[in-house]
Amino acid sequence: MDEQKVTTYTGDEIDVQWDSRLCIHIGECGYARGELFVGGRDPWCQPDLVSTDETMDVVSRCPSGALSYQVKNGSASEVPAAENTVQVVYNGPLYVQGDLDIEGATDDMPGLNYRAALCRCGLSSNKPYCDNSHTGGKFTDFGAVGETGDGFEQAGGKLNITPLKDGPLLLAGNFTIIAASGRPAWRGTETALCRCGQSKNKPFCDGSHTEAGFKTE
Repeated sequence: MDEQKVTTYTGDEIDVQWDSRLCIHIGECGYARGELFVGGRDPWCQPDLVSTDETMDVVSRCPSGALSYQVKNGSASEVPAAENTVQVVYNGPLYVQGDLDIEGATDDMPGLNYRAALCRCGLSSNKPYCDNSHTGGKFTDFGAVGETGDGFEQAGGKLNITPLKDGPLLLAGNFTIIAASGRPAWRGTETALCRCGQSKNKPFCDGSHTEAGFKTE
């Protein structure tokens, strides 16, 4: 990993931070229209070339939490999505969005308060976060969700995520699991999600990590 973990791109009204520890190069920033992020340019991010509102909008599209921003006059800050969601990605990670409290996330990773890409193939060298190892490891799961959950009374609120040592991700709060097809499939307040890649009931844990000898370190 690059020694410079976080790079700050300074603007007159807003600064943008990029965290190399979390970036999986999905491209929501680079493909966004406008001049905020331009590949091959130095620096590639220039907040003064677009409005503060546009900067906040594009940064908040980053699914991994690698991008975050700070408005200098304090007039605005990122707010959690109204509903906590877990998007199961086709042959890929879990995109989690909402009011997140991820155990082990440090204060210098502010994007993880709102957005994260969590490994579910078991191969990442940056657990619990995705590092795109699912691609080289030929992880296969099309992202169907067969269960419906018990529901919840009101959307929102804190979503606590606890990565268990050598085990699954424990989620507690009000949240919806979205199948890779885009279907809101499961609603509830507590579950364990597979992160070893071996469960026969993905995205849920079925205890397969024990037999597989899954290790998180």
